[in-house]
Amino acid sequence: MDSGLGRSPARVAAAVVVHEGRVLLVRRRIAEGSLAWQFPAGKVEAGEPWEEAAVRETKEETGLDVSLVAVLGERIHPVTGRLMSYAACDVIAGTARAAAPAEIAEVAWAGFSELPTYVPYGLYEPVHRYLQAVIG
Repeated sequence: MDSGLGRSPARVAAAVVVHEGRVLLVRRRIAEGSLAWQFPAGKVEAGEPWEEAAVRETKEETGLDVSLVAVLGERIHPVTGRLMSYAACDVIAGTARAAAPAEIAEVAWAGFSELPTYVPYGLYEPVHRYLQAVIG
């Protein structure tokens, strides 16, 4: 996907954080179209490896320290048109909270069977398979 200016779309890094059989979701104060609940995520800064951006964004948005477990894949998001990169992460320390209240309204830990309630449009297939394997 191209913006028309010869640049590729901004990359967004998302962290799929699993802890005690649940996955972390955040609800943004301002939804992007139909997207309200999503994984902690944000734009990758210039020169920053996207995997580090996923870890950084999780800390900034939820207060959790996490570590990378696996790269799950990337795609052009069907709703936002942004290049999305997904990283599976484990919790190292902290308690999840809305650490960026201007951006994040609330956080939730969801079980696999609850995901359609939070994300009714479905998950990126590699993320879905990962969550099914680890918490399903």
